[in-house]
Amino acid sequence: MSTIQILLVDDHPIVREGYHRLLERQPEFHVCAEADDAQQAYRAYKEHRPNVVVMDLALPGASGLEAVRHIRQWDKDAKILVFSMHQGAAFALKAFEAGASGYVTKSSSPKELVNAVKAIAAGGRILSEDISRAIAADRLAGPERAIDQLGPRETEILRLLASGLTSEAIAELLNLSTKTVRNHHYAIKSKVGAQTDAHLVWLAISAGLVNIDDARFDVYSS
Repeated sequence: MSTIQILLVDDHPIVREGYHRLLERQPEFHVCAEADDAQQAYRAYKEHRPNVVVMDLALPGASGLEAVRHIRQWDKDAKILVFSMHQGAAFALKAFEAGASGYVTKSSSPKELVNAVKAIAAGGRILSEDISRAIAADRLAGPERAIDQLGPRETEILRLLASGLTSEAIAELLNLSTKTVRNHHYAIKSKVGAQTDAHLVWLAISAGLVNIDDARFDVYSS
């Protein structure tokens, strides 16, 4: 039986150690590398070329969503399983748009995580049951939401803006020019029909991109 090489990405060392042990209980799994932010994840992927990436979304700075997009941009065949605390449909759908092969929430059973890694290593796609229900409910709820108009990078920039980062800080974090970030900012407002930046923040909160306790309104002048 060939070994499935896994890159594990999570910013909490104790949590990461627990999942490391869980995965390596499977005789066919080997955690070949770990990372705790999006940039480390990208570098580790290029160095180790794992069979599967197990990626948290809630990372410091650029999120796992950006890491998924960046890795897939470098390797269109990368197999990435998002393993996240986010249980809303918005994050799951954006993760798939960015190139993820599966999405399993951290409330899922250990067996579900293990089976998801195996399925994705074999070329499959997978959703945990709670995310399947969330997406179904979202699609049955009515017309598209404003957030559905945004691509993965625009979604990430919206999340960072709503978290209080300036255009300059976002540019540095995502290796973009400040002008590019500002152009994205303008395009996001146009696509979602937001008249003010405060409106953008509320849209980010309603989509589950940021918690209301983490959102910042005071950085905006409009």
